[in-house]
Amino acid sequence: MSAPTLVILAAGMASRYGSMKQIEGFGPHGETIIEYSIYDAIRAGFGKVVFIIREEFAEPFKNIFEPKLKGKIQTEYVYQSLDKFTDHYAVPAERTKPWGTAHAVLCTKGIVNEPFAVINADDYYGAAAFQQAYDFLTTTCNEQTYCILGYELSNTLSDNGTVSRGVCTLDNENYLTKINECTKIYRAANGQIVFEDNGIETPLKEDTRVSMNFMCFAPGFINLCEREFALFLQKQGQELKSEFFIPVVAGRFTELNLGKVKVIPTNAKWFGVTYKEDAPGVKACIDQLVSEKIYPIQLW
Repeated sequence: MSAPTLVILAAGMASRYGSMKQIEGFGPHGETIIEYSIYDAIRAGFGKVVFIIREEFAEPFKNIFEPKLKGKIQTEYVYQSLDKFTDHYAVPAERTKPWGTAHAVLCTKGIVNEPFAVINADDYYGAAAFQQAYDFLTTTCNEQTYCILGYELSNTLSDNGTVSRGVCTLDNENYLTKINECTKIYRAANGQIVFEDNGIETPLKEDTRVSMNFMCFAPGFINLCEREFALFLQKQGQELKSEFFIPVVAGRFTELNLGKVKVIPTNAKWFGVTYKEDAPGVKACIDQLVSEKIYPIQLW
């Protein structure tokens, strides 16, 4: 059996952040968040990393990562663009926003043919989570069984604005029964975590398990993304800001009785950079991990 692949979602436009945060340096020697994820993935046993990026980002990405990763892990680059897998669908001329994370995964068709994990480029997930993902991918994952690494909602908020999270509903055996992509979550003035939709605040429990887009799939999931994307275009393709999310497709996997999605709780340390104001906190967290010798000062 081949080693699993790590797929990194790095094609987003970073509209809330204001710059290309995927290649911003946060470590002692300018290491990006992605580099710490790849370092953890290599330690866990992953054999290949696939970057999903926009083609105009290709040169800076390769200049950063190729010298560091050569000989350590196989690398591939996949370009996400609005015209891919649309099957001659008339994309609105005014649309600039990428189709979303599930479309990004779809763009790996033909490149990823083994069990794989998906992560965001701008989130730090913790070494323990990569070991959990590797163990699942090499012992349990098949075309009827996928998984989500489930983080506690209270540990995934930003002090500087709202966040988007896939809120999971589970059965008694921790299998996913429903996932709701909530795009405006924050801690209200009264201290309660809430999801706001159309001006209505819905309270959420502190320990609610949420998807941070760290998920594990067999390669057949990519085909499901392709089928569901065709339906998405029919329903929402003319909306300029509609997005085709991985958690939505994972939810469809269970709704269609194609299999089960295990939500594996993780206590791994998470932090992320959604807003420019998050950057100092991220740097401080990485400095602390280096001081605790979880990572070397010089990563590569």
